[in-house]
Amino acid sequence: MSNTDLEDDLRGTLDRAAASVPQATGLSDRAATGARQARRRSWMVSGAAAVAVAAVAVTGFALTGGNTPEQPPVAANGAPQSKAPTTTAVRPASAETVAGTWRATTITGTKLKATWPVDPVLVFKADGTWSGSDGCNPLQGTFTIGQRGEFAAKIGPQRLIGCDNVPHTGVLQSAKRIEVGTDTLTFAAADGHELARYARAR
Repeated sequence: MSNTDLEDDLRGTLDRAAASVPQATGLSDRAATGARQARRRSWMVSGAAAVAVAAVAVTGFALTGGNTPEQPPVAANGAPQSKAPTTTAVRPASAETVAGTWRATTITGTKLKATWPVDPVLVFKADGTWSGSDGCNPLQGTFTIGQRGEFAAKIGPQRLIGCDNVPHTGVLQSAKRIEVGTDTLTFAAADGHELARYARAR
């Protein structure tokens, strides 16, 4: 048998073998579909991972309160409310800070009337002198104030007219300490208890 005959016989055998193998229809389509499904599963896994990371971040932000500093409470008019309590300012007591005209609002053991013949005020001056009226009689004298509010007063000569007067002189002689607020003047005894409180008249 010649080489040509052998080649023809081998080619025929191969053709019959190929014809007997069932054809895999849609093989390329199935391959493409499989690739798309693999990509879809990859995207689903990546999306789930991103959601999990975002959830952890949100939870951590909520637990720590975030990075935004705490804002003060806002009043109805939109202005921030102060947390600090409002109190009457206390000024260092001195002849300069007590200078002015004062009217008694409370005196321990004394019931103050509404009216007097003369306005019962005390007038302190920065030069260390004081004057005024008890409602009937003119008053005057001198005073000193220490660095820590220590107080001492001297009563000058006065003419006494009998009346239901305001005992300014008794307060000044008994007081050992004085405290000055924005519009209040408080006299206290040596043991600290309050003797009298005055309000700034003008």
